Amino acid sequence: MKENLIPKKIVEELNKYIISQDEAKKNVAISLRNRYRRKQIADTKLKNEITPKNIILIGPTGVGKTEIARRLATITDSPFIKVEATKYTEVGYVGKDVESMIKDLVSITFNKLKSKKIEELKVKYLEDIYLKVAKLIKPYGTINLDEKKLLLEEVKSGKYDDQEVEIEKNQNSDGPMVEVFATGNEVNEDGIKGVLDNIMSSLPSGKKKLIKMSVKNAIEYLLRFEVEKNIDVEELKPIAVSKVEEDGIIFIDEIDKIAEREGSSSEVSRQGVQRDILPIIEGTTVMTKYGSVKTEHILFIAAGAFTLASPGDLMPELQGRFPIKVKLNTLTKEDFIKILTEIDFNLIIQYQELLKVDNVNLSFTKGAIDEIAEVAIDLNEDVENIGARRLAGVIENILNEIMFEAPYKEEKTVKIGKKDVLKIFSYDTEEENLDKYIL
Repeated sequence: MKENLIPKKIVEELNKYIISQDEAKKNVAISLRNRYRRKQIADTKLKNEITPKNIILIGPTGVGKTEIARRLATITDSPFIKVEATKYTEVGYVGKDVESMIKDLVSITFNKLKSKKIEELKVKYLEDIYLKVAKLIKPYGTINLDEKKLLLEEVKSGKYDDQEVEIEKNQNSDGPMVEVFATGNEVNEDGIKGVLDNIMSSLPSGKKKLIKMSVKNAIEYLLRFEVEKNIDVEELKPIAVSKVEEDGIIFIDEIDKIAEREGSSSEVSRQGVQRDILPIIEGTTVMTKYGSVKTEHILFIAAGAFTLASPGDLMPELQGRFPIKVKLNTLTKEDFIKILTEIDFNLIIQYQELLKVDNVNLSFTKGAIDEIAEVAIDLNEDVENIGARRLAGVIENILNEIMFEAPYKEEKTVKIGKKDVLKIFSYDTEEENLDKYIL
């Protein structure tokens, strides 16, 4: 976590993506900053005693609970995973055990580190690979310095991508190279491997084997080999474990579903899951294929609607591990308008950019945006309250025909007004069919 990410700055960043919910933003920002503060403490024994102040976010779906946790992880570049409490079963039953959340988090973190390292090595060795391939196209001994420079630039520009060259097969290219690149950006992997398999099956055995492929595939093939030769995945494992232990964030959704409810027939199962989750949150050691992971300093953010239960229905020991409880507000019409117009990369911008691909210049009047917010509020009341998630369905219905008719040969301007919204969503009909809005 960067030193300049003070609580106010964290909230400013969250405000770019999440409307309202100031109390929740403030609390998660403080919890995150306390992590940084803890790391600056010199006394190791004292540092180990300071554990994260885990949070329960209480509120209906679609008010920003998941988004707050997800954006927190992005802002701080922290290892992050979202899990659903209802997916787990207590020890001894068929299903996912709670330790899998830690194993999955370490795996995600390791793969992210691995992908980053691969990209770094690609950048490091790409220039050398371009040079090798250029020499295969035209031997450098036959051309002068200016021609060499021009040839190298032409290779980089893709001019020779389809030209065939002959390269020496790397002896260990059939093995771990594909595995090393499994988490990177795949570039025609099936094509390259298919070509190699077909060619190698017809070649006689020997120390030096030459294969033919296009320049484009040759660049990728040689680059992959160079990265595979120089990457050390073993050194990434302890780094992944350390990042999870110090900076990991686990978002446990639907925690209210495992709370005990009066009259429920499955209380034993719920209690069992709570009992199994408790040591993970209290602090234990989980064995993973990347090493042992201590969970004491992972930040847990739980969330639930708590309509049929309350946080007080959780086991007292589990409640104690979530000292901060924040109730999120139900979103208003004004909030919906802000979500459509003020947050970064909002839905309107997304649809504008999507349709711009097909020569459509899309815009919405203030009246249209106001009516969209009104429709979303009404549907949430009449059908099911899914919060801000309702907005996407409303806009999708409004733009359905426009998106179907596109693309256009010539540029087309489409302006959505209040009347256009009302044409799609008429409330004058007494028996309106709302089935398609039920999730």
